[in-house]
Amino acid sequence: MKKQIFLISMLVIFAAEIAALAAFVSDDSDFLRDVVKMNEAVHSVQEDWDRMETHINKTELDYTVLDKNGKLVFCTRQGLSESVNSAAAHGDTILDLEVQGGIVGKIIIYNDSVRILKEQKQTAAAIMAAAIILQCAVCAGYMAYLNRRIIRPFRKLEGFAERVAGGNLDIPLEMDRENLFGAFTESFDLMRSELKKARLAEAKANESKKELVAKLSHDIKTPVASIKAVSEVGIALAGNEKDKGNYGQIISKADQINSLVTNLFTATLEELQKLAVTPADMESREIEKILKGADYLNRGIFSDVPDCLLYADGLRLQQVFDNIFMNSYKYADTEIEVSVTKEEGYLAVGIEDYGGGAGSDELPLLKEKFRRGSNAKNKEGAGLGLYLADYFMKEMRGGLSVENGRRGLRVTVRIRLSGRI
Repeated sequence: MKKQIFLISMLVIFAAEIAALAAFVSDDSDFLRDVVKMNEAVHSVQEDWDRMETHINKTELDYTVLDKNGKLVFCTRQGLSESVNSAAAHGDTILDLEVQGGIVGKIIIYNDSVRILKEQKQTAAAIMAAAIILQCAVCAGYMAYLNRRIIRPFRKLEGFAERVAGGNLDIPLEMDRENLFGAFTESFDLMRSELKKARLAEAKANESKKELVAKLSHDIKTPVASIKAVSEVGIALAGNEKDKGNYGQIISKADQINSLVTNLFTATLEELQKLAVTPADMESREIEKILKGADYLNRGIFSDVPDCLLYADGLRLQQVFDNIFMNSYKYADTEIEVSVTKEEGYLAVGIEDYGGGAGSDELPLLKEKFRRGSNAKNKEGAGLGLYLADYFMKEMRGGLSVENGRRGLRVTVRIRLSGRI
Protein backbone atom coordinates (compact mmCIF):
# COMPACT_ATOMS: atom_id res chain seq x y z
CA MET A 1 0.00 0.00 0.00
CA LYS A 2 2.79 2.44 0.95
CA LYS A 3 4.65 1.55 -2.23
CA GLN A 4 1.60 2.36 -4.35
CA ILE A 5 1.11 5.70 -2.55
CA PHE A 6 4.76 6.58 -3.16
CA LEU A 7 4.61 5.71 -6.86
CA ILE A 8 1.33 7.59 -7.39
CA SER A 9 2.70 10.65 -5.57
CA MET A 10 5.87 10.68 -7.65
CA LEU A 11 3.87 10.28 -10.90
CA VAL A 12 1.53 13.15 -9.95
CA ILE A 13 4.45 15.45 -9.11
CA PHE A 14 6.28 14.46 -12.30
CA ALA A 15 3.15 15.09 -14.39
CA ALA A 16 2.75 18.51 -12.76
CA GLU A 17 6.35 19.38 -13.60
CA ILE A 18 5.90 18.31 -17.23
CA ALA A 19 2.65 20.30 -17.49
CA ALA A 20 4.27 23.44 -16.03
CA LEU A 21 7.26 23.11 -18.34
CA ALA A 22 5.04 22.58 -21.38
CA ALA A 23 2.90 25.60 -20.46
CA PHE A 24 6.01 27.74 -20.09
CA VAL A 25 7.46 26.65 -23.43
CA SER A 26 4.23 26.92 -25.43
CA ASP A 27 2.79 30.12 -23.92
CA ASP A 28 3.82 33.01 -26.18
CA SER A 29 0.64 35.06 -25.82
CA ASP A 30 2.37 37.62 -23.63
CA PHE A 31 4.96 38.31 -26.34
CA LEU A 32 2.46 39.13 -29.08
CA ARG A 33 1.91 42.83 -29.72
CA ASP A 34 -1.58 44.06 -28.85
CA VAL A 35 -2.32 45.80 -32.14
CA VAL A 36 -5.60 47.27 -30.93
CA LYS A 37 -3.96 48.97 -27.96
CA MET A 38 -1.09 50.21 -30.12
CA ASN A 39 -3.59 51.75 -32.57
CA GLU A 40 -5.42 53.36 -29.66
CA ALA A 41 -2.15 54.86 -28.43
CA VAL A 42 -1.29 56.16 -31.91
CA HIS A 43 -4.76 57.71 -32.47
CA SER A 44 -4.81 59.31 -28.99
CA VAL A 45 -1.40 60.93 -29.61
CA GLN A 46 -2.42 62.10 -33.11
CA GLU A 47 -5.60 63.64 -31.71
CA ASP A 48 -3.67 65.45 -28.96
CA TRP A 49 -0.70 66.43 -31.10
CA ASP A 50 -1.31 70.13 -30.82
CA ARG A 51 -1.74 69.89 -27.03
CA MET A 52 0.71 67.19 -26.00
CA GLU A 53 1.41 68.95 -22.70
CA THR A 54 -2.06 67.88 -21.58
CA HIS A 55 -1.98 64.43 -23.22
CA ILE A 56 -3.15 61.55 -21.07
CA ASN A 57 -2.22 57.90 -21.73
CA LYS A 58 -5.49 56.05 -22.25
CA THR A 59 -3.91 52.60 -22.66
CA GLU A 60 -1.86 50.18 -20.54
CA LEU A 61 1.16 50.61 -22.83
CA ASP A 62 4.27 52.64 -22.08
CA TYR A 63 5.44 54.84 -24.97
CA THR A 64 7.59 57.78 -25.96
CA VAL A 65 6.60 60.49 -28.50
CA LEU A 66 9.24 62.23 -30.64
CA ASP A 67 8.70 65.04 -33.16
CA LYS A 68 10.03 64.75 -36.70
CA ASN A 69 13.35 66.23 -35.55
CA GLY A 70 13.80 63.45 -32.91
CA LYS A 71 13.04 65.76 -29.99
CA LEU A 72 11.24 64.25 -27.02
CA VAL A 73 7.64 65.46 -26.82
CA PHE A 74 6.04 63.06 -24.33
CA CYS A 75 6.79 59.86 -22.38
CA THR A 76 4.59 57.85 -20.03
CA ARG A 77 7.39 57.22 -17.51
CA GLN A 78 11.12 57.59 -17.00
CA GLY A 79 13.58 55.05 -18.38
CA LEU A 80 11.98 54.55 -21.80
CA SER A 81 13.80 54.81 -25.12
CA GLU A 82 14.23 58.48 -26.14
CA SER A 83 15.65 57.95 -29.61
CA VAL A 84 15.02 55.74 -32.60
CA ASN A 85 18.42 54.07 -32.26
CA SER A 86 17.93 53.12 -28.61
CA ALA A 87 14.41 51.94 -29.43
CA ALA A 88 15.70 49.73 -32.23
CA ALA A 89 18.37 48.27 -29.93
CA HIS A 90 15.75 47.49 -27.30
CA GLY A 91 13.31 45.97 -29.76
CA ASP A 92 10.64 48.60 -29.23
CA THR A 93 7.90 49.18 -31.81
CA ILE A 94 8.41 52.43 -33.82
CA LEU A 95 5.37 53.87 -35.64
CA ASP A 96 4.88 57.09 -37.60
CA LEU A 97 2.50 59.76 -36.37
CA GLU A 98 0.42 61.32 -39.17
CA VAL A 99 -1.55 64.51 -38.72
CA GLN A 100 -3.52 66.12 -41.61
CA GLY A 101 -1.79 63.89 -44.11
CA GLY A 102 1.74 64.64 -43.03
CA ILE A 103 4.29 62.82 -40.81
CA VAL A 104 4.75 64.93 -37.71
CA GLY A 105 6.79 62.54 -35.56
CA LYS A 106 7.14 59.02 -34.24
CA ILE A 107 5.75 56.99 -31.33
CA ILE A 108 7.99 54.42 -29.70
CA ILE A 109 5.97 51.73 -27.89
CA TYR A 110 7.99 50.05 -25.15
CA ASN A 111 8.74 46.33 -25.57
CA ASP A 112 8.15 44.68 -22.14
CA SER A 113 8.75 41.11 -23.30
CA VAL A 114 11.99 40.94 -21.26
CA ARG A 115 10.08 41.73 -18.08
CA ILE A 116 7.33 39.26 -18.94
CA LEU A 117 9.88 36.57 -19.73
CA LYS A 118 11.69 37.23 -16.45
CA GLU A 119 8.42 36.97 -14.51
CA GLN A 120 7.54 33.72 -16.28
CA LYS A 121 10.98 32.32 -15.58
CA GLN A 122 10.64 33.21 -11.91
CA THR A 123 7.20 31.59 -11.78
CA ALA A 124 8.45 28.46 -13.55
CA ALA A 125 11.51 28.30 -11.29
CA ALA A 126 9.31 28.62 -8.19
CA ILE A 127 7.03 25.84 -9.43
CA MET A 128 9.97 23.56 -10.25
CA ALA A 129 11.65 24.30 -6.89
CA ALA A 130 8.42 23.52 -5.02
CA ALA A 131 8.03 20.30 -7.02
CA ILE A 132 11.64 19.27 -6.32
CA ILE A 133 11.24 20.03 -2.60
CA LEU A 134 8.03 18.00 -2.58
CA GLN A 135 9.79 15.14 -4.38
CA CYS A 136 12.64 15.24 -1.86
CA ALA A 137 10.14 15.21 1.01
CA VAL A 138 8.27 12.24 -0.50
CA CYS A 139 11.57 10.39 -1.12
CA ALA A 140 12.79 11.15 2.42
CA GLY A 141 9.51 9.90 3.84
CA TYR A 142 9.69 6.74 1.77
CA MET A 143 13.34 6.18 2.79
CA ALA A 144 12.32 6.55 6.43
CA TYR A 145 9.57 4.02 5.79
CA LEU A 146 12.04 1.62 4.11
CA ASN A 147 14.49 2.09 7.00
CA ARG A 148 11.80 1.28 9.56
CA ARG A 149 10.17 -1.58 7.66
CA ILE A 150 13.15 -3.21 5.90
CA ILE A 151 16.63 -1.95 6.81
CA ARG A 152 16.33 -1.93 10.63
CA PRO A 153 14.52 -5.33 10.74
CA PHE A 154 17.18 -6.77 8.43
CA ARG A 155 19.99 -5.46 10.66
CA LYS A 156 18.19 -6.91 13.68
CA LEU A 157 18.05 -10.27 11.89
CA GLU A 158 21.74 -9.93 11.03
CA GLY A 159 22.69 -9.28 14.67
CA PHE A 160 20.45 -12.15 15.78
CA ALA A 161 22.16 -14.51 13.32
CA GLU A 162 25.59 -13.49 14.68
CA ARG A 163 24.46 -14.25 18.24
CA VAL A 164 23.04 -17.60 17.24
CA ALA A 165 26.29 -18.39 15.38
CA GLY A 166 28.18 -17.46 18.56
CA GLY A 167 26.11 -19.92 20.57
CA ASN A 168 23.82 -17.46 22.36
CA LEU A 169 20.31 -18.92 22.21
CA ASP A 170 18.77 -17.29 25.29
CA ILE A 171 17.78 -13.85 23.98
CA PRO A 172 14.59 -14.00 21.88
CA LEU A 173 14.19 -12.08 18.65
CA GLU A 174 11.58 -9.34 18.97
CA MET A 175 8.78 -9.96 16.48
CA ASP A 176 7.12 -7.18 14.50
CA ARG A 177 4.53 -8.47 12.09
CA GLU A 178 4.15 -5.04 10.46
CA ASN A 179 7.53 -5.10 8.71
CA LEU A 180 8.25 -7.16 5.61
CA PHE A 181 10.36 -9.61 7.62
CA GLY A 182 7.59 -10.43 10.08
CA ALA A 183 7.15 -14.03 8.95
CA PHE A 184 10.93 -14.54 8.72
CA THR A 185 11.33 -13.08 12.22
CA GLU A 186 8.91 -15.62 13.63
CA SER A 187 10.66 -18.44 11.76
CA PHE A 188 14.08 -17.29 13.02
CA ASP A 189 12.89 -17.22 16.60
CA LEU A 190 11.36 -20.68 16.22
CA MET A 191 14.73 -21.85 14.95
CA ARG A 192 16.41 -20.27 18.01
CA SER A 193 13.89 -21.98 20.28
CA GLU A 194 14.48 -25.37 18.66
CA LEU A 195 18.25 -24.92 18.83
CA LYS A 196 17.94 -24.02 22.49
CA LYS A 197 15.88 -27.14 23.13
CA ALA A 198 18.55 -29.16 21.35
CA ARG A 199 21.25 -27.56 23.50
CA LEU A 200 19.30 -28.30 26.70
CA ALA A 201 18.79 -31.86 25.53
CA GLU A 202 22.50 -32.12 24.83
CA ALA A 203 23.29 -30.73 28.27
CA LYS A 204 20.96 -33.26 29.86
CA ALA A 205 22.59 -36.02 27.82
CA ASN A 206 26.02 -34.85 28.97
CA GLU A 207 24.81 -34.79 32.54
CA SER A 208 23.40 -38.30 32.15
CA LYS A 209 26.67 -39.41 30.61
CA LYS A 210 28.60 -37.93 33.50
CA GLU A 211 26.37 -39.71 36.00
CA LEU A 212 26.68 -42.96 34.04
CA VAL A 213 30.46 -42.68 33.90
CA ALA A 214 30.60 -41.92 37.64
CA LYS A 215 28.41 -44.93 38.42
CA LEU A 216 30.38 -47.22 36.12
CA SER A 217 33.63 -45.88 37.59
CA HIS A 218 32.44 -46.80 41.06
CA ASP A 219 31.17 -50.17 39.92
CA ILE A 220 34.42 -50.93 38.08
CA LYS A 221 36.75 -49.63 40.78
CA THR A 222 35.13 -51.79 43.46
CA PRO A 223 35.96 -55.22 41.92
CA VAL A 224 39.34 -53.91 40.72
CA ALA A 225 40.15 -52.91 44.29
CA SER A 226 39.13 -56.39 45.44
CA ILE A 227 41.33 -57.99 42.78
CA LYS A 228 44.25 -55.80 43.84
CA ALA A 229 43.72 -56.63 47.51
CA VAL A 230 43.60 -60.40 46.85
CA SER A 231 46.72 -60.12 44.69
CA GLU A 232 48.59 -58.31 47.45
CA VAL A 233 47.65 -61.14 49.82
CA GLY A 234 48.79 -63.63 47.17
CA ILE A 235 52.21 -61.95 46.97
CA ALA A 236 52.58 -62.19 50.71
CA LEU A 237 51.69 -65.92 50.73
CA ALA A 238 53.46 -66.92 47.49
CA GLY A 239 56.19 -69.51 47.96
CA ASN A 240 58.25 -68.79 44.86
CA GLU A 241 59.29 -65.87 42.71
CA LYS A 242 57.19 -66.93 39.74
CA ASP A 243 53.95 -66.73 41.69
CA LYS A 244 54.99 -63.39 43.17
CA GLY A 245 55.68 -62.11 39.65
CA ASN A 246 52.26 -63.21 38.46
CA TYR A 247 50.54 -61.53 41.40
CA GLY A 248 52.61 -58.39 40.79
CA GLN A 249 51.48 -58.36 37.15
CA ILE A 250 47.86 -58.59 38.28
CA ILE A 251 48.36 -55.65 40.67
CA SER A 252 50.00 -53.62 37.88
CA LYS A 253 47.12 -54.25 35.50
CA ALA A 254 44.61 -53.42 38.23
CA ASP A 255 46.38 -50.09 38.80
CA GLN A 256 46.33 -49.50 35.03
CA ILE A 257 42.60 -50.18 34.85
CA ASN A 258 42.05 -47.85 37.82
CA SER A 259 44.02 -45.05 36.10
CA LEU A 260 42.13 -45.48 32.84
CA VAL A 261 38.76 -45.29 34.62
CA THR A 262 39.90 -42.19 36.54
CA ASN A 263 41.07 -40.56 33.29
CA LEU A 264 37.75 -41.34 31.65
CA PHE A 265 35.84 -39.73 34.51
CA THR A 266 38.10 -36.66 34.52
CA ALA A 267 37.85 -36.28 30.73
CA THR A 268 34.06 -36.30 31.00
CA LEU A 269 34.13 -33.47 33.54
CA GLU A 270 36.68 -31.42 31.59
CA GLU A 271 35.17 -32.03 28.14
CA LEU A 272 34.57 -28.78 26.26
CA GLN A 273 34.18 -28.19 22.57
CA LYS A 274 36.60 -25.38 21.85
CA LEU A 275 34.90 -22.15 20.75
CA ALA A 276 37.14 -19.82 18.73
CA VAL A 277 38.10 -16.61 20.56
CA THR A 278 39.99 -14.05 18.45
CA PRO A 279 40.73 -10.92 20.48
CA ALA A 280 41.88 -7.72 18.78
CA ASP A 281 42.11 -4.02 19.55
CA MET A 282 38.74 -2.33 20.00
CA GLU A 283 37.61 1.06 21.35
CA SER A 284 35.93 1.21 24.74
CA ARG A 285 32.87 3.00 23.34
CA GLU A 286 31.92 -0.33 21.76
CA ILE A 287 31.35 -1.65 25.30
CA GLU A 288 28.35 0.67 25.78
CA LYS A 289 26.73 -0.68 22.63
CA ILE A 290 27.46 -4.29 23.68
CA LEU A 291 26.01 -3.72 27.17
CA LYS A 292 22.84 -2.13 25.84
CA GLY A 293 22.54 -4.91 23.29
CA ALA A 294 22.65 -7.46 26.12
CA ASP A 295 20.11 -5.50 28.20
CA TYR A 296 17.19 -6.20 25.85
CA LEU A 297 14.63 -5.74 28.67
CA ASN A 298 16.05 -2.24 29.39
CA ARG A 299 16.61 -2.81 33.10
CA GLY A 300 20.20 -1.57 33.22
CA ILE A 301 21.36 1.61 34.97
CA PHE A 302 24.61 2.44 33.17
CA SER A 303 27.54 4.65 34.12
CA ASP A 304 29.83 6.38 31.64
CA VAL A 305 32.49 4.31 29.90
CA PRO A 306 36.06 5.74 30.12
CA ASP A 307 37.87 6.21 26.82
CA CYS A 308 40.56 3.60 26.27
CA LEU A 309 41.70 0.89 23.86
CA LEU A 310 40.81 -2.69 24.73
CA TYR A 311 42.06 -6.11 23.69
CA ALA A 312 38.98 -8.29 23.26
CA ASP A 313 36.72 -10.28 20.93
CA GLY A 314 33.55 -8.21 20.40
CA LEU A 315 31.39 -11.22 19.56
CA ARG A 316 32.50 -13.18 22.64
CA LEU A 317 32.15 -10.11 24.87
CA GLN A 318 28.58 -9.81 23.65
CA GLN A 319 28.02 -13.44 24.60
CA VAL A 320 29.60 -12.88 28.04
CA PHE A 321 27.32 -9.95 28.86
CA ASP A 322 24.31 -11.68 27.30
CA ASN A 323 24.79 -14.61 29.67
CA ILE A 324 25.23 -12.34 32.71
CA PHE A 325 22.15 -10.23 31.97
CA MET A 326 20.11 -13.35 31.16
CA ASN A 327 21.00 -14.87 34.54
CA SER A 328 19.97 -11.65 36.27
CA TYR A 329 16.65 -11.56 34.40
CA LYS A 330 15.99 -15.20 35.18
CA TYR A 331 16.96 -15.41 38.84
CA ALA A 332 16.75 -11.86 40.25
CA ASP A 333 14.19 -10.15 37.97
CA THR A 334 15.19 -6.66 39.19
CA GLU A 335 16.92 -3.56 37.90
CA ILE A 336 20.61 -4.00 37.14
CA GLU A 337 23.31 -1.51 38.12
CA VAL A 338 26.28 -1.38 35.74
CA SER A 339 29.50 0.44 36.66
CA VAL A 340 32.55 0.80 34.42
CA THR A 341 35.95 1.79 35.86
CA LYS A 342 39.60 1.53 34.90
CA GLU A 343 41.87 -0.63 37.04
CA GLU A 344 45.52 -1.48 36.69
CA GLY A 345 45.74 -2.92 33.17
CA TYR A 346 42.00 -3.62 32.92
CA LEU A 347 38.61 -2.06 32.24
CA ALA A 348 36.35 -3.45 34.98
CA VAL A 349 32.63 -3.77 34.23
CA GLY A 350 30.62 -4.48 37.39
CA ILE A 351 27.06 -5.83 36.93
CA GLU A 352 24.94 -6.07 40.10
CA ASP A 353 21.26 -6.88 40.51
CA TYR A 354 19.00 -6.29 43.52
CA GLY A 355 18.12 -9.95 44.07
CA GLY A 356 19.85 -10.54 47.39
CA GLY A 357 22.76 -12.57 46.05
CA ALA A 358 23.69 -16.23 46.49
CA GLY A 359 24.65 -18.30 49.49
CA SER A 360 28.30 -18.19 50.55
CA ASP A 361 28.61 -21.92 49.94
CA GLU A 362 27.26 -21.56 46.39
CA LEU A 363 29.40 -18.63 45.20
CA PRO A 364 32.61 -20.62 44.49
CA LEU A 365 30.64 -23.14 42.41
CA LEU A 366 28.67 -20.80 40.12
CA LYS A 367 31.39 -20.71 37.45
CA GLU A 368 31.69 -24.49 37.25
CA LYS A 369 30.23 -26.47 34.38
CA PHE A 370 26.61 -27.60 34.87
CA ARG A 371 26.47 -25.86 38.26
CA ARG A 372 23.30 -23.94 39.14
CA GLY A 373 22.22 -22.13 42.30
CA SER A 374 19.54 -23.30 44.71
CA ASN A 375 17.08 -20.77 43.24
CA ALA A 376 17.26 -22.43 39.80
CA LYS A 377 14.47 -24.88 40.56
CA ASN A 378 11.72 -24.99 37.89
CA LYS A 379 13.72 -22.58 35.70
CA GLU A 380 15.17 -23.81 32.45
CA GLY A 381 18.89 -23.65 31.90
CA ALA A 382 21.95 -25.83 31.47
CA GLY A 383 24.29 -24.26 34.02
CA LEU A 384 26.74 -23.17 31.32
CA GLY A 385 26.29 -19.38 31.22
CA LEU A 386 28.92 -18.24 33.73
CA TYR A 387 31.13 -21.23 32.88
CA LEU A 388 31.33 -20.13 29.22
CA ALA A 389 31.65 -16.46 30.18
CA ASP A 390 34.61 -17.30 32.45
CA TYR A 391 36.16 -19.43 29.70
CA PHE A 392 35.85 -16.64 27.12
CA MET A 393 37.36 -14.03 29.43
CA LYS A 394 40.34 -16.29 30.18
CA GLU A 395 40.87 -16.77 26.45
CA MET A 396 40.88 -12.95 26.08
CA ARG A 397 43.45 -12.73 28.92
CA GLY A 398 40.91 -10.99 31.12
CA GLY A 399 38.94 -12.30 34.06
CA LEU A 400 35.51 -12.82 35.60
CA SER A 401 34.65 -12.85 39.31
CA VAL A 402 31.38 -13.53 41.14
CA GLU A 403 30.59 -12.16 44.60
CA ASN A 404 27.74 -10.79 46.69
CA GLY A 405 27.44 -7.02 46.41
CA ARG A 406 25.53 -4.55 48.54
CA ARG A 407 22.14 -5.42 47.04
CA GLY A 408 22.56 -8.68 45.17
CA LEU A 409 24.85 -10.85 43.07
CA ARG A 410 27.71 -8.88 41.50
CA VAL A 411 29.61 -10.15 38.48
CA THR A 412 32.76 -8.22 37.52
CA VAL A 413 34.16 -8.63 34.01
CA ARG A 414 37.77 -7.46 33.61
CA ILE A 415 38.76 -6.66 30.03
CA ARG A 416 42.45 -6.36 29.26
CA LEU A 417 43.65 -2.93 28.08
CA SER A 418 45.47 -3.00 24.76
CA GLY A 419 49.24 -2.82 25.13
CA ARG A 420 49.15 -4.47 28.57
CA ILE A 421 49.54 -8.01 27.25
